Amino acid sequence: MSVFNSIRSSNFLLYLIILFSAGCAEKATTHAFIKEPNPSIIELVGIPKDIGPNQPLISLEKVEPISTFHASVWDRLFSLYALPNIDNERVDYEIQRYLKHPEYLTKIQRRAEPYLYFILNEVESKQIPGELALLPIVESAFLPHALSRSKAAGLWQFMPATGRFFGLKQNWWYDGRRDIYTSTQAATDYLKQLSKTFDDDWFLALAAYNAGKGNIRKAIRKNRNQGLQADYWSLPLRKETKTYVPRLLAIAKILANADSYNIPLLEIPNTPYFSIVDIHSQIDLSIAAEMANTPLNDFFILNPAFKRGSTDPDGPFHLLVHTDKADAFKTKLASTLKKDRMKWLRHKIKAGENLGLIANKYNTTVNALLKGNHLANSNIRAGKYILIPSSLTKDANNMHKLYTVKKGDTFWDIARQFDVRSKDIAHWNNISLNKVLRPGQKLIIRGG
Repeated sequence: MSVFNSIRSSNFLLYLIILFSAGCAEKATTHAFIKEPNPSIIELVGIPKDIGPNQPLISLEKVEPISTFHASVWDRLFSLYALPNIDNERVDYEIQRYLKHPEYLTKIQRRAEPYLYFILNEVESKQIPGELALLPIVESAFLPHALSRSKAAGLWQFMPATGRFFGLKQNWWYDGRRDIYTSTQAATDYLKQLSKTFDDDWFLALAAYNAGKGNIRKAIRKNRNQGLQADYWSLPLRKETKTYVPRLLAIAKILANADSYNIPLLEIPNTPYFSIVDIHSQIDLSIAAEMANTPLNDFFILNPAFKRGSTDPDGPFHLLVHTDKADAFKTKLASTLKKDRMKWLRHKIKAGENLGLIANKYNTTVNALLKGNHLANSNIRAGKYILIPSSLTKDANNMHKLYTVKKGDTFWDIARQFDVRSKDIAHWNNISLNKVLRPGQKLIIRGG
């Protein structure tokens, strides 16, 4: 090889190295850019507002997910923000409304702590805006047992029919709308489906989550027929739906700018709070809590879907267990026979009794007794014994206290005392929120 050729080869090799380095630098720059806060949340980090209410929304379908380490849940959450900044008086009003109750902002963070990491996993995997992880604040104040007057239930407030449509089982034993695992998957699926329905307009999708697709389509048609704007902010909507999106945007902005608003953020690490354990069979929840070395009330916080003191004999067969205790729980579960996973009472059948009478006595159902005793039919005989799972004699999700109203008590005072909502107290006691409470009056408080 000549010296010239040698030099040319060396130059060519150097050229390739430069090209490769430039390519790597460009690729690294691209990734660094994507990791920066989305332009759609510029205002949230203090840069001047430049996105109007009618500007097309960002389609997250086109953004490749990037696995980035974040020390806290909050850092991870804010990195996933993707909704446009909106300069709107409705949002400003909701910001001021939240800021008047700083203790509430602390309380909802504490309630959200067990669930946020898992919710962010679902949000990230579905490539939907990070702000949607905060939707349970607007829906249920992160109360897993929340039940509305219209029978919507759980963190995500699924209506019964919508829940069933998305595969959330609901029966005497179990309500999948309250299952943190299944309901979060269903809610994020539903929200993504709604975004496609409304051409990636997330504000319309959120409005439809609150009011239903049909009502939002009807409002859009009405405005278009009158030659009016058909974006969310211009639609003629009921009051609840008009405040729905502004409340989500308001809480998202407050949390992202917590220092500016003098709101302390709780330290929530970006690590799993719970593990999902396959239990393979029915189990008494008090036994499960003992196996998990967890107080029963804390165990219900992670497993609010089970309406009785045990899991459904027909499944689903999963429980959420604090991550630090999951391995020990699995070990104890594996060493416990299925017949020992339930607590039983023995009832001696009296003359004239039938399964219906016995079921009423123990606050259970005939079907539960049939399954628990492996009976083919309802024929029973006096003098024989029938087994009653002790967990069936109590309603685990609805274990309640009786509160005696004191002079000067209001729904708000009592709700704060028991960490529940005023409207839930009214619902549980079948009374109006406008009703004046009388000293000495007894109120049922569930799950407080």
